[in-house]
Amino acid sequence: MMALDPPVATLIDTIRAAPRAGRRRLVALAGAPASGKSTLAEALAQGLNACGCNTQVVPMDGFHLHNPILIERGLLDRKGAPATFDVLGFAHLISRLHAEDEVFYPTFDRARDIAIAGGGLIGPHCDTVIIEGNYLLLDTPQWRDLHKHWDLSIRLDVPLPTLEKRLIDRWLDHGLSQEDATARATRNDIANAHTIAQATLPANVTVTTV
Repeated sequence: MMALDPPVATLIDTIRAAPRAGRRRLVALAGAPASGKSTLAEALAQGLNACGCNTQVVPMDGFHLHNPILIERGLLDRKGAPATFDVLGFAHLISRLHAEDEVFYPTFDRARDIAIAGGGLIGPHCDTVIIEGNYLLLDTPQWRDLHKHWDLSIRLDVPLPTLEKRLIDRWLDHGLSQEDATARATRNDIANAHTIAQATLPANVTVTTV
């Protein structure tokens, strides 16, 4: 994992000390595409579980709209932008995590590029849920309403030039030429990174890469 400030061990202590509003502690881990959210979320969950704090990760990606709907709305090329998610359905899930013993949630199959309904389960013994996604701290209508649910919010702060390089490299790894990889990243993921940078609510903790 990349070096972080504050380090993972400090973040784990911060999460364990955070008060909760409901039956589970809800931790938002927000950041732009390629900021390292999934890697950090798994490291935090592993560390918390090792400390006896039963923790699971719930990615926001299960709330991608289905591709035929995106095609109908002319949004398939922008898949991953705020308008391509079911934000109200996601908010409903978050509210249920506060109160219910057992909560099913949708997962995302990247190989097939589709969401799987009921693909994940948060059970009654789960103490802490780390929710990771691009727009958990987005300051725009509907998205900003999520902010009130977070017992702790963490934002990954990665310089835009670094994000741009990572996003282009992703497409190069898929076999695209430099020109095509740059165009693909610029049209969608880099545009989404700029959206996040321009409209972000404050977080309890900001994590920077060093």
